[in-house]
Amino acid sequence: MEKVNNSYESMFVVSLANGEEAAKATVNKFTGLIAANAEVIRIDEWGKRRLAYPIEDMNEGYYTVVTFKNNGEFPTELQRLMNIDETVIRSMTIKLEYDAATVTFAAPAEEAPAAAEEAAPAEEAAPAEEAAPAAEENPATETTEA
Repeated sequence: MEKVNNSYESMFVVSLANGEEAAKATVNKFTGLIAANAEVIRIDEWGKRRLAYPIEDMNEGYYTVVTFKNNGEFPTELQRLMNIDETVIRSMTIKLEYDAATVTFAAPAEEAPAAAEEAAPAEEAAPAEEAAPAAEENPATETTEA
C-alpha cells in the first residue's frame, strides 16, 4: 500500500529574548528538521513582528511559515518537538486541503500597498479642490430675511 503525501503548513513564533541571532538559529534548526523529514515546498521568514498580545511578557517574536509535503506521522512529531523547545513561544501545524506543490504564489503583499498609498493622496486631493470652487460660485445658498 502506497503512502499518500499530504500538504502541511507549519507556522511558529520564536522568542527574541536571547537576540535575533538566537531566534534565527532556532528557525534554522526547525527548517532543517522539516527539510530532512519532508519535501519542503516553501519557507517564508516573516522576521521580527509585533505580537497581537503579550506572551510571557514579550511583545515581539520572529515569525516563520513552512509549507511542506509528508505523510501523517511527521507533523505530529514536529509539533511535539516545537512544544518541548522553550524558544518557540507559539506554533501551529495544519493539513492543507489542496496540493501545495501545484499552487503558484503571488508577489509579496507588502509591495502592492506601497503603490496604492502613493496613488491615494493624489486621488483624494482632486475632489477636495473641485468641491471648494463650487461652493464659492453658488451664492444662492445664503438666505436673507425680508
